[in-house]
Amino acid sequence: MSIIEKAAEKISREGKTSTNISIIEKAINKIEEKSEASPIPATDKTTADSGQEPVGAKIMRENSLDQTPLPSTTPVSVNGTINLAKLRQMGVITPDVEKTQIAEEFRLIKRPLIKNAFTQGAGAIRNGNLIMVTSALAGEGKSFCAINLAMSIATEMDHTVLLVDADVARPSLPGYLGLKAERGLLDVLLDDKLELADVMLKTNVEKLSILLAGRKNRHATELLASLSMSDLLNEIAERYSDRIVIFDSPPLLLTSEAHVLASQMGQIVLVVAAEKTPQQAVKEALRQIESCDVVNLIYNKASSFPGGEYYGYYYS
Repeated sequence: MSIIEKAAEKISREGKTSTNISIIEKAINKIEEKSEASPIPATDKTTADSGQEPVGAKIMRENSLDQTPLPSTTPVSVNGTINLAKLRQMGVITPDVEKTQIAEEFRLIKRPLIKNAFTQGAGAIRNGNLIMVTSALAGEGKSFCAINLAMSIATEMDHTVLLVDADVARPSLPGYLGLKAERGLLDVLLDDKLELADVMLKTNVEKLSILLAGRKNRHATELLASLSMSDLLNEIAERYSDRIVIFDSPPLLLTSEAHVLASQMGQIVLVVAAEKTPQQAVKEALRQIESCDVVNLIYNKASSFPGGEYYGYYYS
């Protein structure tokens, strides 16, 4: 039974007139009243049966980074120095500005992800510190969310972050962060003599490093599915015990690379654009990543429900 079907069954079982109806249930009711092209609210495959509300957030942005390219006059860094001033203009979290609504929302988003990443014992998740941020289609705000999530985790006292541009067909991080596109992920996979440390960029954000996509290759899908990629991911996951790795992935329904990458992740965050993403597209995207045990959704660029109720964040 799908996540959406489970949620709908829960509503039917408890009754829609209940005074304790959750925000998620209200969101599903809203979807049922709309056309088939309506988006779905945040949900979590790992908590659907328990009734707990999952991680996610309402990110109120009319223009996400996926839709707003940097102007050509933006300075380009060759040494990993991020253009923080430009990011602030775009509404992205930066270390020097903490008290903003979006900073608070991503504090809530990151907390369960960090917990899952470092849980030990029986509840441990394989490669739990490898987190893929993706979407069903283009333009839904996945890069916006990936960068903000990485920036937010970089403010943690006990963790470091590696942000990977895994959108190898259309790499976006160089333009958004003001970095020069150089060697990266694909180059490491192609060259046995090239080490991860050779291509990682240390940034001017103390606990944040960047791994760019690297030079384009027509066999990118095969490279991501290769044994070399599995070995690299294991190295990334295990080499530094305090590190969380955020992968800015291609959209699931537009490329085959995202599906291949998803099979090797410990956690996945699926970004859904409010009033834009077709419900069927979300269902298909969830079907493609159902092999991952921990899937969370962010309901992005949302407005409040009719009646003035705030459609906020979800967390477990």
